[in-house]
Amino acid sequence: MHIPDGFLDAKTIVAASVLSAAGVAAALRHVKSSLTPRKVPLMGLAAAFLFVAQMINFPVIGGTSGHLLGGVLAALLLGPAEAVLVMTVVLSAQCLLFADGGLLSLGANILNMGLAAPLGGFVLFRLLVPRMRSAAGRFASAALAAWFSVVLAATICAGELAWSGMVAWTLGFPAMAGIHILIGAGEAIITTLILAAIAKTRPELLPVFRNAGAPPVKRPSANIILLGSLVILGLILFVLPFASRWPDGLERTAAALGFDSRALSRQVVSSPLADYRVPGVGSLPMATALAAAVGGVLVFGASFILAKRLFPAPKDKGPEKP
Repeated sequence: MHIPDGFLDAKTIVAASVLSAAGVAAALRHVKSSLTPRKVPLMGLAAAFLFVAQMINFPVIGGTSGHLLGGVLAALLLGPAEAVLVMTVVLSAQCLLFADGGLLSLGANILNMGLAAPLGGFVLFRLLVPRMRSAAGRFASAALAAWFSVVLAATICAGELAWSGMVAWTLGFPAMAGIHILIGAGEAIITTLILAAIAKTRPELLPVFRNAGAPPVKRPSANIILLGSLVILGLILFVLPFASRWPDGLERTAAALGFDSRALSRQVVSSPLADYRVPGVGSLPMATALAAAVGGVLVFGASFILAKRLFPAPKDKGPEKP
């Protein structure tokens, strides 16, 4: 669903950029006042996981593929504001380093996938959970929220395309919403499976899924990073090679409605790892795996450093006076 340059006009680019900048700034302020030490490494780990997971497209229907968006997953693990920052780091890296989404369209992509998806999905989850108190109900709430987050992002994307005069709303909305209803089903399944695995192995990371009255368990952060790194490495080595090469929902919609040729053939800025490949590596699977590893390390570092900078260091009170 990454919008390339050429699909949006100037007014849409400016409006989306202003809204996304305001949303990210609000998230920064909130995280700065509420971030806990335990979330600092988790923000880096979540960014790395989502970056790699988003490279793994799954087939949907009619030659179309989709991939995990992960906004609701990040919001349930970290909190909605933290999820916005993690998604912003991932989307920015995808754009600047891997040519996935246009630079001029970055504000719109952050608005759709980095703000609307995690926040909208998290709000729906919070509305559903009081009515579905059982463990199965909480997982069902998460699944519905994940599905809704994808459809919401696709709907806003269709609105941006229509406002830009790229395609009529009456054509763009049913095409985008229709295919992303199916992609959202994949999002819901993947999100639920990941949450179930975390709830089983590291329940302290998901307080909302912990049984009432159960005492919180604290474990070293290093263990979480090690386990998460092994999972990410497993995705790169054993799952990424089988990722679908079919176009995603936006690409398929653009081709079907005849505006795919409007995408700029050249990026506004040169991306060193365009198309998720390390240049000079002859083997495509190896080039892609190396790009995934490089990207995962970079977004982990960027998110971890951002979290460290936002987390207030304890003030040195100096020696106590006698």
